[in-house]
Amino acid sequence: MNIFAWTQEPSLRDKAWAALRYPYDLVRSPVQAVASIPALSLLVIPAFSSYGTSINLLFFYMTWAILIRSNDPMRVEFMGTLGVRILFYILPSLGFLAFDSATPNLAVNIKEHGETALPMGEEQGGRKGRWWKVALVSTGNVMLGVGLQIGIELLFTQVLHLRSLLKISTGVPMPWRILKDLFFGLTLREVLTYVLHRYALHSSHSPRLTDLHTSWQHSIIAPFSLVAHYDHPLVYLIHVFLPMYIPAVLFRFHLLTYHIYLILVSLEETFAYSGYNVLPSAFILGGMARRQEKHLMGNGDGNYACFGLVDFCMGTSLGTDLVDDMIDEAEEKQVARRAKRKMRRMGKEAKSTRMMIENEDLEYEEDESPEDEEEEKPRRRRNGKKSSDGLEEEEMRGKTSRRKANSAGRKSRKKGDEDDEVEDEAVAEEEEKPKKTPRKLERKGSRKLRG
Repeated sequence: MNIFAWTQEPSLRDKAWAALRYPYDLVRSPVQAVASIPALSLLVIPAFSSYGTSINLLFFYMTWAILIRSNDPMRVEFMGTLGVRILFYILPSLGFLAFDSATPNLAVNIKEHGETALPMGEEQGGRKGRWWKVALVSTGNVMLGVGLQIGIELLFTQVLHLRSLLKISTGVPMPWRILKDLFFGLTLREVLTYVLHRYALHSSHSPRLTDLHTSWQHSIIAPFSLVAHYDHPLVYLIHVFLPMYIPAVLFRFHLLTYHIYLILVSLEETFAYSGYNVLPSAFILGGMARRQEKHLMGNGDGNYACFGLVDFCMGTSLGTDLVDDMIDEAEEKQVARRAKRKMRRMGKEAKSTRMMIENEDLEYEEDESPEDEEEEKPRRRRNGKKSSDGLEEEEMRGKTSRRKANSAGRKSRKKGDEDDEVEDEAVAEEEEKPKKTPRKLERKGSRKLRG
């Protein structure tokens, strides 16, 4: 008897239901893993414990190993990439959009180009303008990039049966390895962005791509954060996705390194296209923001790269270049340092002045002689019927008047001393003059007699 006779092949309805549930199953397992106690230990234990760095790193290593072993690596990569893009680009960009729309009078003061840079300003089309289209296209392009990345990974691992393009293992890379990969990855991204942006999107050899790029991203009058990913989907993949993803594949980043790399790229895109003139760093983010604005608002005649390093080397910088930003940042730091020194000096002077005033008050109290107290006693007796409050007020007035009198006396004494010093100086000058001899006096007297 065949024991497998009772097993039936899944029906078409079961297959359709499994296909519909696949996205939910893809998201559910990583979320459960992240919300579990081992994963949360990565955040909770270092924050609420007194363990050293070594113990915290050990807990981090254990958490990462459990996360990779308990979940499909492709799911971890997908959820990590999507989470980074949502947390560090989509949500901050939508937050800036909401801030600019809800408080335009406040936002216009920190915008580099004023009302022109407001997403819902009159020059951008108002509330019925294209801000909603920019938001939808930008979010859709981000999802397109994440989906294409996972599709390429599935192609290499499931179809071609090759190793994954990113290194996904239970081991954690060393800090110097992470720094080295980040340096090489960001440098190669800078070069690729310059080459593809200049020779593919702003070249007469590819008019179709140039027209698409110009009619989409360059149609925005002034940038705001969501403009970083606003472009035709094909142009977006060439301009943003490939320069970002190719370095990670060539150097085969560890998945943890790739997520750190993606965080830096997302924050750069968020702030560089924000349009604000108040940014965390004037040298890095401020310079990048000014160069991106010059590129978008200057018909794409220069500033093709992200950081401006390749533009400086190739002579295609518009406005201030990387060296000017470094000089401006150094000058701002010097000005801030001088201001701190001046504030410190003013604080010391204010403290010394306060101490002098307190010492003068003590001297005033010591100058009150017993005779003044004897003179006050009859007055207190005559005014014995007054209330205690009135007596206290009168005493305060008497003290104040005595202090004023003492102060006036001191000033008069000081003035008298100064007059005495002037007189002494005049006498000394008279004494220093040569005295007349007796012969001169006799001659003078004889002349008077003759006259």
